[in-house]
Amino acid sequence: MEYITLSNGVKMPMAGLGTYLLTPDEAENAVITALKTECRLIDTANAYVNEKAVGRGMKKSGLKREEIFLETKLWPTFYEEPNPVEKTLERLDTDYIDLLLIHQPAGNYIEGYRKMEKAFKEGKVRAIGLSNFSKEDVAEILSICEVKPVVLQTELHPYLRELELKDYLKQNGIVSQSWYPLGHGDKNLLNEKVFVELANKYHKSTAQIILRWHIQDGNIVIPGSKNKEHIKANFDIFDFVLTDDEMKAIDAINKNERYYTRTPEKLAYYAKWRPDVENQK
Repeated sequence: MEYITLSNGVKMPMAGLGTYLLTPDEAENAVITALKTECRLIDTANAYVNEKAVGRGMKKSGLKREEIFLETKLWPTFYEEPNPVEKTLERLDTDYIDLLLIHQPAGNYIEGYRKMEKAFKEGKVRAIGLSNFSKEDVAEILSICEVKPVVLQTELHPYLRELELKDYLKQNGIVSQSWYPLGHGDKNLLNEKVFVELANKYHKSTAQIILRWHIQDGNIVIPGSKNKEHIKANFDIFDFVLTDDEMKAIDAINKNERYYTRTPEKLAYYAKWRPDVENQK
């Protein structure tokens, strides 16, 4: 595993398991499988309604809590509630969260950020950050925060490099993290000629080539899967290094093409929708 040191001194793995769209049973089993590999980063969220299962998987893995980097996200309908961080800790059955993010710039996200700052100061959270925030949104947080965000989780992949955003993040000591590292499983992306050729050269899959490119480009990756073989393969990417020319060849396929587009209507929905976290398995 390769690590990056965040601007507040916390070490974070460059690759982890994403649990978006996994049922509780799938999430629990995926966490156990992943933690048997080199994986030490697990990503979840209030909105995924599988935090309890992630917590169980971590305990069943047999690893000590301090060996695992746990990341989760606060959902907009909880930003103004009294104790959203404490309730998140209860669901995960842990004393602390390694990285806590604001999931969406919807609703009263400033209040949500203040709650994360408070949790950070109390030692309940080791680092805080943002998810799905634009450059302008990040700038707003930087203008009012007491504790700086250290990570931005956003859509990033070879078809969407977000060069201006990444440059801005770098200037402000914020690390980029991709939640669609493989382009939402787009076959056109996975079958790009450059990836097929490099996969043959390094005896890897095209997905492994893409994940390796991300890491060398400075993006933390959290590919999601419930397939045991895919999970294992996603962490078998640390025994080779792409050359500068190979990195440039991959860079050249950038299309500034998104799979997810944020709209005012979506943000308004996020501010009202409440995930059923109380009744999760």
